[in-house]
Amino acid sequence: MPKDIIRRDTKRSLIIFEVVEEADRPLSPQEILFLAQEKLPKLGIATVYRVVKNMVESGSFKAVELPGEGLRYEISGKEHHHHFHCQKCGKVYEIDCCIDSDLHNIPPGFSVTKHIVVLYGYCSQCQSAE
Repeated sequence: MPKDIIRRDTKRSLIIFEVVEEADRPLSPQEILFLAQEKLPKLGIATVYRVVKNMVESGSFKAVELPGEGLRYEISGKEHHHHFHCQKCGKVYEIDCCIDSDLHNIPPGFSVTKHIVVLYGYCSQCQSAE
C-alpha cells in the first residue's frame, strides 16, 4: 500500500486495505465495514468511506460499477477482468478473463473505448444451499 495514503488513520487504513486485499473480490463499503470490524470492532462506516475515498484518490483501490448497484471497491492494478454477481447473496466475484474481447459485431465506423460485462447467477455457496 502506498505510504502517501496513510494519513491519520494508519491502523484503520491498513486494516481496510488488508480486508479488501484478502477478500480478493470487489466489496461494498458495508462489506468492508463488517469484515474490518472483526479486526477493529469500533470502526465506523464514516471512517470506511473516508479511507476508501483516500484509497481511490491515491490509486490503491478501483471503484467497480454494476448496473443498479452501489459502488464496490477492489485493489487497483489488476489485469482487465469482468464480474459475476450472485443474485441470492449479492456478493460480487471477479472473473479472470475477458468475455468476447474481439468485439467483431460492432457497427462499421464505431470505435470501442471500453466495455463492461457482468454475469448474473448463483455463486457456489448459494447453489449448494438449495
